[in-house]
Amino acid sequence: MSPDQLGGWIGGMLGGVLGLAGGIIGTYCGIRNTNGPRERRFMVRAAVVTWVAVLLFLALLFLLPSPWRFLLWIPYGILLPVGIILGNRRQQQIRREEDL
Repeated sequence: MSPDQLGGWIGGMLGGVLGLAGGIIGTYCGIRNTNGPRERRFMVRAAVVTWVAVLLFLALLFLLPSPWRFLLWIPYGILLPVGIILGNRRQQQIRREEDL
């Protein structure tokens, strides 16, 4: 293995570990910073659905053959932002309802 290949492997592994750690910390903080039990339940469910969806996307990205795996980016690129927007709206609705 050449030094360039070793650097690529180290960078890839370090990037993966840092990305996973960031996701875990972000999930923890998102759940911890909720205001009430109903909002916390929603955030836990949203976190589980998001983690499962992202892990399924990554698994399919590695398992599908080359021309098909690139098509996965289309629904991912649409569903992720839509899910974030709808989730934020629902969380704000729960906060408003709990404040009453």
